[in-house]
Amino acid sequence: MAATTPGSGENKDLTAAAAAGADNVVAKPSTAEESIFAVMYTVAKKVAIVGSIYMVGYMGWSVAWMIAPVILSVACDRFRKTTKHKRDIAKASALASEKEVILARIDELPAWVYFPDVERCEWVNKILKQLWPNANHYARSLVKTTIEPAVAESLANYKMNGFRFDRIILGTIPPRIGGVKVYTQNIGRNEIIMDLDLFYASDCDINFYLGSIKGGIKDFQIHGWIRVVMKPLIRSMPLIGGLQIFFLNNPNIDFNLVGAIDFMDMPGLSDLLRRIIVEQIGNIMVLPHKLPITLSEEVPATALKMPEPEGVLRIHVVEAKDLMKKDISMLGKGKSDPYAIINVGSQEFKTQIIDNNVNPKWDFWCEDVIYAPVGQEVFFNLWDYDQGPQEDDSLGRASIEIINAVQRGVVDTWLTLENAKHGLLHVRLQWYKLTANPLDLQAALAETQLLRVASMSSALLIVFIDSAKNLKQARTNSNPDPYLVCSVGKQKQQTGMIMRDNSPVWEQGFSFLVGNPDNDTLQIKIFDQKTGNEIGQFGYVIATLLRKENMEIMSQPFQIQKSGPESKLIMSLSLRILKKADTIEDPDAVEMPADNKLTRSISKTASIQEPSSPKDLQSQSSRLSAETPVAEEELSLKVSTPTNLQSVTPPPRSPNPFNASLVGGDSMLTHRVPDLSHSAGEHNLGRILLNIHYLAQRQKLFVTIKKIMNIPLRDPSNIPDPYVKLYLLPGRSKESKRKTVVIKDNCNPVYDATFEYLMSTAELLQSELEVTVCTQKGFFGSPIIGMLKIPLTDPEVSGNGINSWYDLQPEMKHD
Repeated sequence: MAATTPGSGENKDLTAAAAAGADNVVAKPSTAEESIFAVMYTVAKKVAIVGSIYMVGYMGWSVAWMIAPVILSVACDRFRKTTKHKRDIAKASALASEKEVILARIDELPAWVYFPDVERCEWVNKILKQLWPNANHYARSLVKTTIEPAVAESLANYKMNGFRFDRIILGTIPPRIGGVKVYTQNIGRNEIIMDLDLFYASDCDINFYLGSIKGGIKDFQIHGWIRVVMKPLIRSMPLIGGLQIFFLNNPNIDFNLVGAIDFMDMPGLSDLLRRIIVEQIGNIMVLPHKLPITLSEEVPATALKMPEPEGVLRIHVVEAKDLMKKDISMLGKGKSDPYAIINVGSQEFKTQIIDNNVNPKWDFWCEDVIYAPVGQEVFFNLWDYDQGPQEDDSLGRASIEIINAVQRGVVDTWLTLENAKHGLLHVRLQWYKLTANPLDLQAALAETQLLRVASMSSALLIVFIDSAKNLKQARTNSNPDPYLVCSVGKQKQQTGMIMRDNSPVWEQGFSFLVGNPDNDTLQIKIFDQKTGNEIGQFGYVIATLLRKENMEIMSQPFQIQKSGPESKLIMSLSLRILKKADTIEDPDAVEMPADNKLTRSISKTASIQEPSSPKDLQSQSSRLSAETPVAEEELSLKVSTPTNLQSVTPPPRSPNPFNASLVGGDSMLTHRVPDLSHSAGEHNLGRILLNIHYLAQRQKLFVTIKKIMNIPLRDPSNIPDPYVKLYLLPGRSKESKRKTVVIKDNCNPVYDATFEYLMSTAELLQSELEVTVCTQKGFFGSPIIGMLKIPLTDPEVSGNGINSWYDLQPEMKHD
């Protein structure tokens, strides 16, 4: 029998050897009755099609009544064939031997063929085949006790109640290991770490009920890299204290729905059940969640089940460029409404939606606790938001390995989008180590204030809930079904439920990112699941850990409030401060789009420096203005005050393009330093005080318009109503326009208005800031009082910032 079915010419490389082991799975012999039924079905189908076309024409209906069902039918049929074909190929490979797998799937060789540090492990597959009948019972118990209640709870959120498994048969096909990698460097002496390329294509037979509807799951498949950590190593048998098993990233999962609920197996509806199953698997054994298995009673629970993070990764999704146009308008292709989804293990973050823009600027920040930086990646998926029932369109995807940020400290790069015709994504990753030194807290808090992002953290709280004792009864003559909820701010974590026990043992660990340990509190509440009543609570001030040795307490009992007098909660707490990792300067590590590539010398000029705090930005003066002893309050003058200024021009700097001619001829833009007397500037148009500072960490340019001094009063009966406009050059686009409020009848207005521009370092070095001062009083628009152009190539802009007075110049022609 041929290995492929009609219409599957793209898989002709499947050999007869692989097909021979899968004939009993892929196809079944036909009978005469089935042939007659097939002919009758075909004839009926043709009659129905012809009849529907005749009916549409006879009734004079719109052609859309015929086209829409045809399109939907073709799409569903294509989706079914694609998924079925993938499952058939995977199952054929799972049933075949290693030799047949290589011959049948040349395009999907085992991992040990691709990667030189991944070794063959066919002997492991032989052992798994022997162990699978026993492991089958354990897996069935895990599905019933852990996954079933979690899936039922998730479906209940969608008004789908009554989910339960009826029969769970995982089949005879064991998981297959495509290769194994054992780490021998940069690991602890008390642990063994190995990665397994796991592929499971089962012949399972699982039945379940969703309310009164019976359904089933067949051909369940899962593929991904799974890590096994053996720790701690002990000196008595079995020599290994326990195991930690987890997926580094979300595995690929696929399955086939059968039975009465088969109607869900179509695009859109089946995704709901598939997403819920993926989420529940992620909640069990995808980082940061681990599946711990204790092998020795000598090992305390905290050694295996208490979280041990390596650090915290701060992710900044800055912007994207040249995305595909997915929306359809009256004139053809419109734009897109892009948003990004960031996945780190089982954690997911979503940016805001930017309407009608193929060059969106998100400025989105998120943080995630990292437990295994080696082998784990950050995935970025870009989507075009579509209103209505239709699915969002993909705009491409990209990924970056976390180990890059660990090794370099900071990764600031443009990623080329995959599965897209064009598009670039600008991201910035910052790695933070964890320290037990309370003196590092002030630096961490100062950095979060500098970033001006309220959701950023300065510390990490690790909580291990061991057990509780003597909880009060929630019902008469019956022990409670207790579960515990921990919360820090808006973050919540929940333990499992223990049936009929007033002294439950949870042994579960959680981690919480803390904004400010001095202000935050750990809140703990214990509930009875049967009644929903609260049976105990406890609060702990996190700042208390700052005074503890090593900032931790281990296995300490605490008195539970609103419970019995003997009620105790045993838990461990550990506080760690986020400390910025040392940055490794590597100019070649930063990738830029083709139109933003700079020379190596310019890149070095714009190297990232430690910026000062925003509070300092408002009070600091420029290099020249700082030399004068005049207080800032003395600079404001009345209109009638005479002026006399001795201008001081800073010494020229040959390599600095900031001193280049801006307007042409001898017209130069210079910093002006006020003397004890004051003037209206070189052109007698007034002077403006600006603060310009670029924060590389935020990828933002901050421009503060403080005040204007000595706007000339041409007509005492017509005092100007000044305001300030900003544009970024070149381009002068509407997106870069900023505008202050209008101050009525004032020649010395004070604004103190700060504006932000989201831009990369490369864009900064290619841009100018155009400042225009106008008055609202005018018969034909707003007359321009004065303007100036400030190049942003001065290293001081991305250093300590520029805080200086500038002379307003006459109106310049637009480029």
